[in-house]
Amino acid sequence: MAWILWLYLFNTFFMLIIAIREVRRPAKALNWLAIGLVLPIIGFGLYLSTSNPVRVRRERLTSPDNESDTLPDSFSHSASVIAHALRHLTVHGLRAGRVQVLTNGIETYEKLFESLQNAQKTIDLEYYIYRDDQIGRRITDLLIKRAAAGVRVRFVRDGWGSRRFPRRQIIRMMDAGIGCRTIFPLRFPWIISNWNYRDHCKIAMIDGKEAFTGGINVGYEYTGLKPNVGFWRDTHVRIVGEAAVDLQAVFDVHWNIASPERMKTRTRWNTKAEDALKPIQGPKHISPNIAPPGRAAFSGWSAEWGIELGTINGTTPSTEALQKAYVQTLEGNPGIPTQVIREAYFICLTQATQTIDITTPYFVPDADIIMAIKAAVARGVRVRLLVPRHVDPKVVGPASRTYYGELLEAGVHIYLYNKGMLHAKLMIIDGEIAEVGAANYDMRSFRLDYEVCEVFYSTDVARELTEQFERDLTDSVPLRIEDLLQRSLSQRIIEQGARLFSPLL
Repeated sequence: MAWILWLYLFNTFFMLIIAIREVRRPAKALNWLAIGLVLPIIGFGLYLSTSNPVRVRRERLTSPDNESDTLPDSFSHSASVIAHALRHLTVHGLRAGRVQVLTNGIETYEKLFESLQNAQKTIDLEYYIYRDDQIGRRITDLLIKRAAAGVRVRFVRDGWGSRRFPRRQIIRMMDAGIGCRTIFPLRFPWIISNWNYRDHCKIAMIDGKEAFTGGINVGYEYTGLKPNVGFWRDTHVRIVGEAAVDLQAVFDVHWNIASPERMKTRTRWNTKAEDALKPIQGPKHISPNIAPPGRAAFSGWSAEWGIELGTINGTTPSTEALQKAYVQTLEGNPGIPTQVIREAYFICLTQATQTIDITTPYFVPDADIIMAIKAAVARGVRVRLLVPRHVDPKVVGPASRTYYGELLEAGVHIYLYNKGMLHAKLMIIDGEIAEVGAANYDMRSFRLDYEVCEVFYSTDVARELTEQFERDLTDSVPLRIEDLLQRSLSQRIIEQGARLFSPLL
């Protein structure tokens, strides 16, 4: 039985290392110590693999020397305070631009296809998930055509989220002259030291002056038409003008840290080439061929999808209007000490004076974010939190429910979205400030992922997002304290166990 004593001694030594390393973050230290007790030795291995800093040389986009122009006097005091407080976290300060809110995958892809087709000089794409399905194949074919027309195309994907994207498609793209790279590919040495860090960004840049970002990746499920997935609610934004330049800067830095694809010429794919060139057969209402240039080329597809969308959505599609806004771009990065996204959320929550509306698919925050939300309610701010009833991955749902009780007692209004998959990530403050991006309210988005989000100062943008928020509430049910009290003992034990692993979620 001597091995049990040695195991105990080794595990105690490892837990002391965790306690010393995380002395400035006691909540995180306690979480990992608990994991170490439940999973001796293994817990320490998980800690090392998820807590080591990213070993990548890179320039820091956020700088304390950033200088932002102040907002016009027409904005409220809270907007001015937030803009001023965020200035040192932004890429290049406050910029003017025009913004289009996109509230589902169909209209997002339609607008993206049109913009890609009309690109004249450059196309830069960066996605966490990029699938080789009805949507991905269409975009891939279009990129190849634009590259053949002389447009410089660069493509970045995440090594884990896009791990199933076929190598033969990458070779097709490279043979067409498209630059292809992967952030943290699943190969040595990346898979050893940085397996838990991911590029969660969704960025499309066209000609350096038009950008798309938000929660929508490249995949058929985001249209809401995939049978085994069902309805999908998401939010994306299109940014035109000076404000798009900051997303270009983010992409350029990520391009420089990404690993070039290790591919040779087309001799590597031989017989698979013909399969790659064949269109994927989707629903009959989706044509597999790329339409010719011009807005009119997309009208038929848009109309057919619009009919389908109206059947499953029942909401009014967003307009073509571009709203004027002041924009701040923030990039979260695991390679720098500052948790940019978390700090930005905290600032927005603590400076709100009237209303806060939050939509997020994954809600596993830390104690500071919880305290900021509760403090906002104590100041008289109306706080509404919209989360999905059913969460995937499954472990996140039980962990999230452990936070709801204290928020409900504090006066937060919590709603469970019951129509399908809720994947939008946004926050609306005081009717004139809005944050839209790819980051969730969890430790992964705060510490482990490359993330990007946009903060908009515009009553028009905030109004459109609020109107969609209200429509989402009609497809939701309010959560009550009584609902939580009715949980069985086994459910509560599972939820507390899931929360224990919140550093990994």
